[in-house]
Amino acid sequence: MPFEAFDISVQDRVDLLNDQYRHHAAIPVLRDAMSDPAVGRVAMVSSFGAESVVLLHMISTIDRHMPVLFVDTQMLFKETMDYQVEVAEKLRLSDVRVVRADAADIKKADPFNRLHLADTNACCSVRKVEPLQKALGEFDAWITGRKRFQAGTRQALDLFENEDDQRIKINPLAHWAREDLQEYLINNRLPRHPLVEQGYPSIGCSPTTCTRKVGAGEDERAGRWAGQDKIECGIHNAPKKDQSK
Repeated sequence: MPFEAFDISVQDRVDLLNDQYRHHAAIPVLRDAMSDPAVGRVAMVSSFGAESVVLLHMISTIDRHMPVLFVDTQMLFKETMDYQVEVAEKLRLSDVRVVRADAADIKKADPFNRLHLADTNACCSVRKVEPLQKALGEFDAWITGRKRFQAGTRQALDLFENEDDQRIKINPLAHWAREDLQEYLINNRLPRHPLVEQGYPSIGCSPTTCTRKVGAGEDERAGRWAGQDKIECGIHNAPKKDQSK
């Protein structure tokens, strides 16, 4: 169903969906939302990071043909690239779409692959945010793995969100605790990202300006853009309609 075909606004649909699914568990939220006409065409966006396999496994048990968008910034850890292939094969995900920035855009914005040293926001924008927004153009909604416990900015996270009146974001694990994730991983014998045991509880791009190991007692996202006034890559702060590409 094309976005223009909906009779009510994104915000109205989000309000209705949150009321309808407020007391639903993660798997029923996923299963029902994937076929709910108020949601429309859905894709999952996954980093294949530290906890991604939990939601990917849920998707595989409901519909392994669901489109899964994986943004390859071309600066990811080799371990992440290998893990993406391993998980997709194990879960038999049949429609994993690797999303990359156009070579011309990279050459123009970051010809020497050093933009992350000068401006991490600009680097994230050209390598991740803009390519993903283009890839999401054919969808009315997308599934994320965000949880309330991950950061102060996520403490009020709802199951459904309005993305700038363009799309709906679905957060099935919003109310999950860290212990819930670990239990699910163990019970379903899911492969863990190899960098987690090396001290990376949150995994992004490989430069140390973007991802470093986390010390004892630190917040699990303390290793992301450490020492910078930056806590998100930007994909959850969608551009306004007149600025989108």
